[in-house]
Amino acid sequence: MIRFSILASGSSGNCIYVSTEQSSVLLDAGVSGKQIQSALEEIAVSGSDLDAILVTHEHQDHIKGVGVVARKFALPVYATEGTWSEMDSQIGQIPLERKRIVAAEEILEFGDLKIQPFRISHDSKEPIGFCFFQGDTKLTVLTDLGFVSDRILEIIQDSNAYILEANHDTEMLRVGPYPWSLKRRILGDKGHLSNQSAGEALVELANNQLTDVYLAHLSQDNNTPELAEITVQSVLQQNRIETYRLHKTYRNRPTTLQVLGQAESLQK
Repeated sequence: MIRFSILASGSSGNCIYVSTEQSSVLLDAGVSGKQIQSALEEIAVSGSDLDAILVTHEHQDHIKGVGVVARKFALPVYATEGTWSEMDSQIGQIPLERKRIVAAEEILEFGDLKIQPFRISHDSKEPIGFCFFQGDTKLTVLTDLGFVSDRILEIIQDSNAYILEANHDTEMLRVGPYPWSLKRRILGDKGHLSNQSAGEALVELANNQLTDVYLAHLSQDNNTPELAEITVQSVLQQNRIETYRLHKTYRNRPTTLQVLGQAESLQK
């Protein structure tokens, strides 16, 4: 059984709580330590119960609170060597023995929780996504990438739930106020998944299993939760796929604590 809550999600900051009966971790800490602690309390979790912080990459919307939370609860921080090279000077003092290096596709184990990092394409030093396993239950977090490669599709297939980037509406981005250099970055192979791309990835991953999908990392300027859901749902309908349940995520409050590995999750 895997429990999880998306504590914060969006272009302004990201943090996810994942736990089993034996272990609990944070994936990214891209909002303030105060907001993270408040969100944990809202889902009846204590920061003192955490075992580690995992980091996808070094951008501020993923590491803003890493140092504060790691120091407050004496937590080890796991990231790739490339991410550490960029992040180390940004998060304040972390004791050497709590700095842990991870490598893509090398399994981490925390009690009954197994974690597989995998390479993604983003404009950062050595970014990774994550799959979480407990027994036969699998949760995938896939955000901050310009495209979904065949290798990623192979790794993340047959998940019980996906926390999937639907960063922007392409037309909103194209006609919006961003400078063209930033638009080109977001639209490129090392940028972010659009609503359309998120839907297309789900088409590739579809099977006969009813699967929950949490649309995540939405741009504040180039998307809305309603538009993301409508666009992804439209792509699925065009391909006659009815096996996904789409859910919203939020910038400033956590999602209800969800449970995978039971017949039904706590919230639909």
